[in-house]
Amino acid sequence: MYLIISFVCVIGFTLIHYFSKYMQFVNKVPRSKFLSFSAGVSVSYVFVDLLPKLNEYQQIILRNLQNSVWRNIENHIYIVALLGLVIFYSLERLVKVSKKNLYNKEIKETNLSVFWIHISAFTVYNTIIGYLLVKEQFENYFGILFYFLALSVHLVTNDWSLRRDHMKIYDQYGRYILTLAPVIGWIIGVTTEVNEFVLSVLQAFIAGGVVLNALKDELPEEQESSLSSFLSGVIGYTFLLLLI
Repeated sequence: MYLIISFVCVIGFTLIHYFSKYMQFVNKVPRSKFLSFSAGVSVSYVFVDLLPKLNEYQQIILRNLQNSVWRNIENHIYIVALLGLVIFYSLERLVKVSKKNLYNKEIKETNLSVFWIHISAFTVYNTIIGYLLVKEQFENYFGILFYFLALSVHLVTNDWSLRRDHMKIYDQYGRYILTLAPVIGWIIGVTTEVNEFVLSVLQAFIAGGVVLNALKDELPEEQESSLSSFLSGVIGYTFLLLLI
């Protein structure tokens, strides 16, 4: 039954990513309240659901590394989460630096290179999201549905951000690649067996990525983000998680 539900959810991910282009309310100026709400949901998901699980994943990693030279390093799992955040922060800086060089004579080549680097990272990101839809040990049906809810609004926000950064080329190529990525991840999850160590690392990486991607557009003043919508997302989703 879980497999069927996960399949429905991954199809939902693909449809949301594909049709997010047509969600005109997301593109409102000043900043759409939906984007602030989705950022609140994503942050709540990480801090109330994902981060508490990281301690369990840390114990799994310690068991797998007990005969390794890495066993004496503390907080492996949190370092992986930090790595996820740093990688996506570095990508954002790369994009911003590229956009500042609009009058560079090599800008077409540079922009294209940056685009593919950016899309490649988010392809891996979306693939992991689809993969975890199958491999994550959800406590009940509500767990998988709340995972779907949190990541759905998060994907809409990511789509909006990538379209803003890369414009036409994103709609020509990037959107279709990212639409297929969760399905690819789901298929990999169904057809392969991965040990708890790898699963723990993937969860931690996603945690860091979600935090950065949720907040990167929420904090700057020029975005005119909505504090009330952000808090509504945080409080509302936290309340749902506490009901499970």
